[in-house]
Amino acid sequence: MLSLELKNILQKQNGFIKTKELFELGINFYQIKKLVENGLLESIKRGLYFYKETHADNEFIHVSKIVPNGVFCLFSAWSVYELTDIITANYHVAIEKTQKVKLPTYPPIKLYYWSAPYFEIGITKTTIEGIEVPIYNLEKSVCDAVRFRNKIGMDTTNEVLKNYLKLPNRNLDELIYYGKKLRIEKTLKTYLSILL
Repeated sequence: MLSLELKNILQKQNGFIKTKELFELGINFYQIKKLVENGLLESIKRGLYFYKETHADNEFIHVSKIVPNGVFCLFSAWSVYELTDIITANYHVAIEKTQKVKLPTYPPIKLYYWSAPYFEIGITKTTIEGIEVPIYNLEKSVCDAVRFRNKIGMDTTNEVLKNYLKLPNRNLDELIYYGKKLRIEKTLKTYLSILL
């Protein structure tokens, strides 16, 4: 049984709590193990637990807690923006290349280590089940499809661009802005001249 104090903390933190915070509440390793065995807490990764009774039981939210400084990118971002029908086995998350992250075996996460100038531009937040998670904005995500076209394949790049161009809220000026920042402006304009 969870104490009222612990339940309140878990509610405030959308169901997530670190081992250190449990220790601060006077809960030891043995008690944590029992909470997990009894199904009251779920071990997300070493040092991070989740209380299933909260509303935030969504893998996107879990991944954002597992990789606290990460940003959803590429296939994960395209999926959120409905730019591709491709469903990959992994969650795609960018982190700044000097960061170190220990990943659990589940959920499957593919990390991309990007240098600060590329990592920092275009970060925004999206709300999933009432929780904000970091993601690259729409135009930066589209530019990433062009930037990584040789790795993801031309079919995927074309699909992302075509679906973007169908959106009523598309912003071509902003798309070109991110194209310049990512040094793909010329290639991006070539694609646009063919597709528009």
